[in-house]
Amino acid sequence: MSIIQASIPLFFILIGVELLYQRVAGAKLVRLNDAMSNLSLGTISQLTGVFFKVVTIGLYIWVADRFAIQKFVAAPAWPDGAPFYAVHGFPGFGVALIPFASWAVVFVLVDYAYYWSHRMSHEVHVLWAGHVVHHSSEEYNLAVALRQTALGGLMTWVFYIPLALLGVPWLMFVTCNAINLVYQFWIHTRAVGTLGSVTEAVMNTPSHHRVHHAVNLKYIDKNYAGVFITWDRLHGTFVREEEEPVYGLTHPLASWNPLWANVHVFVEIFQLARRTQGWRNKLKVVFGPPAWRPDDVPPHDGPTFTPDNHRKFDPVVSSGITWYAFAQFVTVLVAAVQVLAIAGSLPMAEAFGLAFYIALALTNIGGLLEGEEWAYVLELGRLISLASASGWLVVTGAVSRGGAGAGLVFFVGSALWLRAVGEKRKGG
Repeated sequence: MSIIQASIPLFFILIGVELLYQRVAGAKLVRLNDAMSNLSLGTISQLTGVFFKVVTIGLYIWVADRFAIQKFVAAPAWPDGAPFYAVHGFPGFGVALIPFASWAVVFVLVDYAYYWSHRMSHEVHVLWAGHVVHHSSEEYNLAVALRQTALGGLMTWVFYIPLALLGVPWLMFVTCNAINLVYQFWIHTRAVGTLGSVTEAVMNTPSHHRVHHAVNLKYIDKNYAGVFITWDRLHGTFVREEEEPVYGLTHPLASWNPLWANVHVFVEIFQLARRTQGWRNKLKVVFGPPAWRPDDVPPHDGPTFTPDNHRKFDPVVSSGITWYAFAQFVTVLVAAVQVLAIAGSLPMAEAFGLAFYIALALTNIGGLLEGEEWAYVLELGRLISLASASGWLVVTGAVSRGGAGAGLVFFVGSALWLRAVGEKRKGG
C-alpha cells in the first residue's frame, strides 16, 4: 500500500472536521454534488495510477540505471538508509545524521522539481490538459485536494528525470514525492486563515494556495509551490492573498462527468490543431500557452468567466435522484478503496475490469446529477449486467453464495430504485 493510499483515512477524517467547522461556523464550504465530483475524480486517478505508475516509475529506474552521474564519474551514491532508529526500544527516537541529511536534500530537490512540473502544467497547453482537472471545481475545500487527473502523470514524470540523473534511488524519490503530495492536502481549505509570518514566508499555506486556485486576474498562474513557497518568491511567481478569491476556470467545465473533466481540454487541443493551418501553428496549439489561439481560428466560444459574472454550475435534479446518486457513490467509494488495497495482487485483466466498472458507475453518477438521459440508461445497464453476473455466481457457486446473493439483492434493488426515481423524473 502506498503512502497516499495509507493516508486516505486521514483525508476523510479531516474532511469530516471541515464539515463540522462548516456547521459550527455557518460557513458554506462544501456542496454535495461538487464533493462527489471531486472524490470521483480522485478515485479514478488512483485507479489509473495503479497501471500508469508501473510505466512512470519504470522509466525513472531505467534512466537511473543507465545514465546516473555515478555511472560516469566517481561520485558517491546517495545514502538511502533509514534516517531514524530505535533508542531503548522506542522507534524513531534516534536520528542517523547522514541518511537524514540525504533524505532532507532529496525532499527539497523533489519539491523544486514539483514547482517546475506544476508551473509548466500551467504554461504548456498539453500539460494543462491534464492538470486542468484539479482546477475545474468552483469550490475550495479539502475534497478539492483529491480532485486529480487520471492522465497528467504520464506527461509530468519527465520533470523528475534530473533526480534520476543525479542517482537518487527510486524509492527515495517515490517516498518524498508521496509525502510532498500528502502535505498539499491540508492547504486546500478556506477554514484556515493566514498563519505566522515566518510560516507564510517559507511554507506553502492555505492562504497561498487559495491564490493559486483563483480566477481573479491578479491571481492567475501564481503560487505554484508544493511545500516551500520560497520557490515562487525566488522565481517571481508569488502573490499574496488580498481580495477574496473566486474559484474555477476562466472557461468553466460545467459538468459533473469525471471522464469529460479528464479529456475536455485534450479534445479542445485536437480541434484547434485540426482547424488551424501550418505545422508551426499546430505545434504551438499543443506546446504553447493554454490561452494562445491561432489567428485563423475564432476565439474561445462562450463568455469568459470572471469574478463579476460568476455563476456556479449547480443543475437542479430531484431529491430522489440525489439520494440514489449519493447511496451508489458511497457504495462505489467503499468498493474502490477495497480494490486499491488488493490491486497489486490481482491479475491485470481482473484489475482492469474492476476499475472499468467503478469508473462507469462514477461517470453515471455524474450524469445523473446533471439530469442526463444517457446516464439513466447506462446506469440501468450497469446494474442489470452486475445483477446477471451475481446471479450466475449464485447458480454456479464459483464464489461464496452468501456474498454473490447479497450482490444480487443489492443490484436488483438498486435497479428498481433507479427505475422508480426515473419514472418520477419523467413525471410518470
